[in-house]
Amino acid sequence: MKVLLIQPPIQDFYDTDIRLQPLGLCFLKAALNKYCPKVKVAVRDFHHGWGRKTIPLPKELQYLKEYFGMPNTSPFSSFHQYYHFGLSFDKIAEKVESESPDLVGIASLFSPYYREVLRCAEAIKERTSAKIVIGGGQASCLPQLMLGHPAIDFVVVGEGEKPLVELVRAILSRSSVEEIDGLGYKNDGAIVVNPRKRNYTFDSLPYPDFSDLSRTQYLYKNLPLAFIQSSRGCPHQCSFCSVHQVFGSTYQKRGIEKIIQEMEQRYLEGIRVFDFEDDNLTLGRKHILDLCRRIQDTFANRPLTLLAMNGISYKNLDMEILEQMKKAGFSRLNLALVSVDQKTLTAVNRPHVANDLEMVVDDAFSLGFGLEVHLIIGLPEETLASMAKTVALLARLPVLIGVSIFYLTPGTEIASLFGEMEAEDIFRSRSTAMAHPTRECSREDLFTLFTTARILNFIKGIETEEPETELEKLFEFSGNNKRIHQGVEILTKLLAEKKFFTLNRGTYIEHQKFNYATFSEVWNRIDTIRTQHGSIWCKA
Repeated sequence: MKVLLIQPPIQDFYDTDIRLQPLGLCFLKAALNKYCPKVKVAVRDFHHGWGRKTIPLPKELQYLKEYFGMPNTSPFSSFHQYYHFGLSFDKIAEKVESESPDLVGIASLFSPYYREVLRCAEAIKERTSAKIVIGGGQASCLPQLMLGHPAIDFVVVGEGEKPLVELVRAILSRSSVEEIDGLGYKNDGAIVVNPRKRNYTFDSLPYPDFSDLSRTQYLYKNLPLAFIQSSRGCPHQCSFCSVHQVFGSTYQKRGIEKIIQEMEQRYLEGIRVFDFEDDNLTLGRKHILDLCRRIQDTFANRPLTLLAMNGISYKNLDMEILEQMKKAGFSRLNLALVSVDQKTLTAVNRPHVANDLEMVVDDAFSLGFGLEVHLIIGLPEETLASMAKTVALLARLPVLIGVSIFYLTPGTEIASLFGEMEAEDIFRSRSTAMAHPTRECSREDLFTLFTTARILNFIKGIETEEPETELEKLFEFSGNNKRIHQGVEILTKLLAEKKFFTLNRGTYIEHQKFNYATFSEVWNRIDTIRTQHGSIWCKA
């Protein structure tokens, strides 16, 4: 028997190409190798490394033409073209057919890309007789929707290792699948989804098997990168997050020695960058401290870069943890703020104290960390003033500002407030869609806040020789740098004419959807803008 595990392409305005290693599929392959050793298993990444192709903007997103429809070569450009990232569906089916698998597993991690998963399945079914099983976040949130498609034979709900192993064993023995925990299937046309129970313990799983992936395909600053996890799940119940749909409310840690052994093995294979893809890396204080100290001892005097691109909760960070992370090899932190408004955090069940962020940022910056802080704009019931306050606070801190625009994710508590999600709602469950303006925050406000953060990040990227410099002198910094010159000119026009301009073929064109009043709501709250390296631009 042969099993093929596929990472499918996606279609969107942009792609986060640095975080595309199919870690989950590699865990599945390793589990099958351990528990079904006679089965041949291969992982194929049809997303990363196959380029992109411009495709028409889908009808469900046509309203975005007013926001992203014009080419913009300025430093504040956001999105314009819509792309297919990865191999075409026909080519995928052709390659799958050439390998003659008996079972094809397709990762369906994110809800807005579920159509690409179904199109992969359709194309594969047209050319092969292989059974098709879907797993991942979307499959766990909406198994009936995925199973309702004629090309899908099975769906795995929750963690996939044990259900997939038991499914393969059932196919090999031609036995019933009715008792397989967490498996969805069809019984005489009726959809059945078995309740899920416990997976194998996380610590008992073998290391993910990356042997089908080229080390030169996944790089960070031209260095070979590998994903790694020290824990699975998150006990927090933030109402906008769907992690619990896959991992439940459990939080499982791996043994420190097992993590170190995996890292040593990868290092011998040539890996020099490890990205910890934990959902809550620093939740266990002793665990993260012990891990960092063991990494220091093991890799002393050997080049090593550590990342946590999935983001880190600032809730449990303190100077001791930060010091040990820095010594271990972390140099950049992505911190998840959501909002500086405590009422908003409480409303979304986020167990964080907003005021703690500044202390954590100050400590991390003093240790030399590069910092990016992420917020969500457009949360239901949050006021525009509160969102502006959050952006203004981050302007004053030595961080890059990462903005996510709120979207509904199937299976989350907050999504239940909006009623049953239709197919179009699921497709629009992405930040770029700006799909849910509120009474407090219009779509124009969302676009303006997003663009304002880009303007602030532009200013944060321009360092001065003095610790503090009046902002008026920024307009003298253009020099021979074309990008800075264009950005400064647009900012000058924005402040003088109260209009925001895009740049197309050397011509400045006013953007009609930028709301100057919303920009002012942020701008008027700012006294200083602190750059990434700590110098300060002061408003007069």
